Amino acid sequence: MTVTAYQQAQRQGQGVVRDVILDAAKRLLVGEGPGALTVRRISAEVGCSTKVIYTLFGGKDGLSEALWLEGFARFERRLLEVPAHDDPLARLHEGLAAYRDYALSEPDYYRVMFQGAMPGFKAGEESVRVAKRTFDLLVRGVAACLEAGVLRGGTATEIADVLWMAMHGAVSLEISDFFDQGEAEQRYRLLCASVLTPFLASAEKDAS
Repeated sequence: MTVTAYQQAQRQGQGVVRDVILDAAKRLLVGEGPGALTVRRISAEVGCSTKVIYTLFGGKDGLSEALWLEGFARFERRLLEVPAHDDPLARLHEGLAAYRDYALSEPDYYRVMFQGAMPGFKAGEESVRVAKRTFDLLVRGVAACLEAGVLRGGTATEIADVLWMAMHGAVSLEISDFFDQGEAEQRYRLLCASVLTPFLASAEKDAS
């Protein structure tokens, strides 16, 4: 007798059941398009009743929001793995590398979060606030560099905005297979360094 993904997850608890359903929804969304993101289709994929999904998520809208938030939760966990460092600029660069690592390890979730994989979806205010914590981590990393006198010439939010714009463009191209991974890694490091160069206090001293 075949054991379904839902039955396997049940043995490990409701949290695992939730993750299995979200992962199935993500696969269907990216693999077959938004039309596949229905409660009936997802329940068939996982091997559970539609009632299970309604109980956990309240329906398609709740499932879509949970899918979006799950992507940001995984993203936040990856960024928080960046170790503390005596050199704030070195730690910032490690955080920028972690951004790319997440996009490459979770490309489907990245598309859900940042590339409009769910047309018409609009996150609620509370969900947006929760998701924004990931950007706040970048702002804090830049702020630490400003406070240490390593960066200057802009506010923490301004510099973080420019970095985010650059990183998003780079990883979006990479997960769409526009670059060889080895080549892309070198280009990504060069891009991040180039974005930060105008704000480096040392560059300002050299210019004077």
